[in-house]
Amino acid sequence: MKLPCLKSSALAVAGVALVGCAGGEQGGSQRVFELDASDPIAGAPIPATMYGLFFEDINYAADGGLYAEMVKNRSFEFPQSLMGWEASGNVEVRTAGPAFPRNPHYVHLEPVSHPHKRTGIQNEGFFGVSAQKGKEYRFSVFARASKGQSKITVEMTDPASMGETQVLASADAVIEGKEWKKYTLSLTPEADVVKGKLRIFLYGDAVDLDHVSLFPVDTWKGRENGLRKDLVQALADIHPGVLRFPGGCIVEGTDLQSRYQWKNSVGPVENRPLNENRWHYTFPHRFFPDYYQSYGLGFYEFFLLAEDIKCEPLPILSVGLACQFQNNDENAHVPATEKDLKPYIQDCLDLIEFANGDTLSKWGGLRAQMGHPEPFDLKYIGIGNEQWDHFYPDRLKFFVEAIRKAHPEIKIVGSSGPDSEGPQFEYLWPEMAKLGADLVDEHFYRPESWFLAQGNRYDSYDRKGPKVFAGEYACHGAGKKWNHFEASLLEAAFMTGLERNADVVEMATYAPLFAHVEGWQWRPDMIWFDNVRSVRTASYYVQQLFSHNKGTHTASLIMDGKPIAGNADQAGLFASAVYDSQDGAFVVKTANVSDTAQVVSIALRGLKPGLQIKSYSVTSLHSDDLDADNTLDNPDAVVPQVKECRQVGGDAISLRIEPKTFYVFRIKVG
Repeated sequence: MKLPCLKSSALAVAGVALVGCAGGEQGGSQRVFELDASDPIAGAPIPATMYGLFFEDINYAADGGLYAEMVKNRSFEFPQSLMGWEASGNVEVRTAGPAFPRNPHYVHLEPVSHPHKRTGIQNEGFFGVSAQKGKEYRFSVFARASKGQSKITVEMTDPASMGETQVLASADAVIEGKEWKKYTLSLTPEADVVKGKLRIFLYGDAVDLDHVSLFPVDTWKGRENGLRKDLVQALADIHPGVLRFPGGCIVEGTDLQSRYQWKNSVGPVENRPLNENRWHYTFPHRFFPDYYQSYGLGFYEFFLLAEDIKCEPLPILSVGLACQFQNNDENAHVPATEKDLKPYIQDCLDLIEFANGDTLSKWGGLRAQMGHPEPFDLKYIGIGNEQWDHFYPDRLKFFVEAIRKAHPEIKIVGSSGPDSEGPQFEYLWPEMAKLGADLVDEHFYRPESWFLAQGNRYDSYDRKGPKVFAGEYACHGAGKKWNHFEASLLEAAFMTGLERNADVVEMATYAPLFAHVEGWQWRPDMIWFDNVRSVRTASYYVQQLFSHNKGTHTASLIMDGKPIAGNADQAGLFASAVYDSQDGAFVVKTANVSDTAQVVSIALRGLKPGLQIKSYSVTSLHSDDLDADNTLDNPDAVVPQVKECRQVGGDAISLRIEPKTFYVFRIKVG
């Protein structure tokens, strides 16, 4: 029968359109889903952390991305101190009497005697200093005047405007005193600019400048050392349950010296030392020699972000192994002794204190000084990334012992290595169980065939062992490793298996999260952006639909008389079912990966007397072009479509589902 529509925005999310109902029983093969509704909360509770986010500074995800700083090499600490800058006149990089001991370099500007020349510096930003007309930008710099007083002029410019440089905004700062002092200016450009630059000219006697910074005032929550508002909003709109940070391979580093060290990423932002980015040269065809980590987006900011978007923080720390892909020599790693690993173990214990300690403790006190006296309530910690062989458990055992002794309340995440199966995977899982890891982090960047074959992956996992953290996954198309709709459809099919097994799978995070369109090294990625705009991919919407509809308990689901568990991909259908106790809805998700339309009946068996179906909604994600995806210029090419329908009576619904489409059916009873 044709069902009437209800115009409602109850399930509408950003980028989702409400459309008319399209019921019907004609055409296509017949399938019957039977859902046990007799005891809705009898199934396994679904962890709040089930669907989350994995952040790593790859593809300019941090500096030049989520971290809203617009100046590259703001503290002149790159190996080539003026990398990212152009200098004119008398400019010299110095280290005598620095403003910040961990960032000792600064620039010294001397006037020139020529009447038509000026001393100055100009920054290129991250793929340009991009700005929008009428928006306010906050410039700041630490400066001192050699003779007690001088002046600088700060300009935002468009060098490509009509063949000559156009000044879009300008402000002056009078530098007073021979001691370092912070100066702040407000700049509001009179026109948009994409490939702009920031200029500073000297007028007067010599000055020293350090930590030259430019931020939009309108950051996420208006914070001065803030994050890009649109990018954080995209994360918040997923409703994630967990945020894993800061990686990834940058946890390991190209070598131990370049590993991510969280203690360098907290405290005053101007005194956080520069660090080499593990990803700046790994892919020669996407080589970025000026890709470093300013640590402006550090562990304090990560904890704040997790708190802001209401999810659990999951920090990952080094286990004393440098990236094993690049370091086969045993001498490249910390020896596997408790004595040698002690500083690394202490880093873990100190991090727990930083997150949860009281304000009188050393690290809890630092958190309070930074503006957050309340604990962050850290519950999880990961040790190591995708290490393998005996090197990993030989070291991990000392970390587990120390953390268990000092903080038995903290859950420890171990790793099954870089592979989704095979000798190392099979070796590490028993080792993680033996060491008592609470969760095991599995990674799989695999082609379509793998995702189609893995619908049953967790149906037979040991229910008494460690839980699963599917920490990095994405469908990498065979021969087309870029974002496209078909990849997202197969990810949805695979995720039904995660959801059916919520008693084993505690959390899952797609990866990577971000990519700059001019600075990517790896794809596919969930969110793409340039300096002003961002776009959510089809894979993003799959993650969002699962998270928004994760429910509170799993529900038993039978298809054509056979349990879905152990029989995924029946007739090209992958499915899962949950109950949401918050609104009393049963939710069925199904991915039709076949080329055939199918008529599906969803029956709620065992409803309590007096209960019947009142209404239901159907959300679909589809593209006729399997290679299509959203772009900055066409952000809505593939977005969910929602239809809401009234039905009063009965215990079943019947409707046609189209080929190559992901569906979420939300059925309310009363």
